[in-house]
Order: sequence, then C-alpha cells, then structure tokens
Amino acid sequence: MRRLLRASSDRDNPSPDALAALLEDVQHIAVVGLSRYLEKAARRVPSYLAAKGFDVIPVNPSADRLLGRRSYPTLEDVEESVDLVLIFRPSAVAAEIVEAAMKRPEKPAIWLQTGVVANDAVHAARSAGRCVVQDLCIFRVHRVLIT
Repeated sequence: MRRLLRASSDRDNPSPDALAALLEDVQHIAVVGLSRYLEKAARRVPSYLAAKGFDVIPVNPSADRLLGRRSYPTLEDVEESVDLVLIFRPSAVAAEIVEAAMKRPEKPAIWLQTGVVANDAVHAARSAGRCVVQDLCIFRVHRVLIT
C-alpha cells in the first residue's frame, strides 16, 4: 500500500488506515465520467466496484443508462444520496467537479482517480474538512486494503 501512495503525486492523501475506513464506510458512489466503453478504466473500475457491492451511480451526460442504471448528466442532477464522488474526468475540469461535490448536502468524500489532479480545489476541500484522495486508483487501493 505504501508503494501505491508513493506513486501518487499527492503526498497529502489519507493514510492506509484512513483509506480502509473510507472504503468500509462508503456505500453510494457517484462516478463522474463513467464511460460507455468497456475497454476504458472509467468503465472497468466502476464495474468492479459494483461487483463488490457498492451502489454505483453513473454521471455521464452522453448516456441515458450505464451499468443497468439511470445516468445523470451532472453531479448536481444526482437525486440519490452520495457517500463518495469518484472523478474520472481530465484534470482540466476536475476542479469544477470537486467544487460541485463540496456543495452536496451529504458532504461526500471525494476521490480523483489516477492521473486526475486539481491541487487548488483539493486543498480547499481538505481545508473545509473533507476527505479527499487525489491521483490514486480506487481499484488498486480496494484490492490491497479490502479484498
């Protein structure tokens, strides 16, 4: 696990114990950027999470349904309760998604997948007391810590 954390560009990511606790507490995951294309990580990782019992809520404006569920056009449109916002979008737009996650009444944790970085928005979210993971693969972390 330490090797995974060292591979991330964000040295302020939560500890392995905090990540394990987060993954054990989370039930409802809004996946922003869930892909329609089976070969993409943005499809494979959420599929894995769904297979592991998480309630995966698709957020993709180009799809009506993904993983057998209604897909919402934006995070703001999600009507269901969200424990974690998982971001599979380019770094150039990640900050606005982090900001949208910050506005949710449930105060979900925020996870930016490997290669996705929004340093200023992540710093602001952490300063506001949110649990934020950046530039780290939730699939790999789950496999190491939970299974």
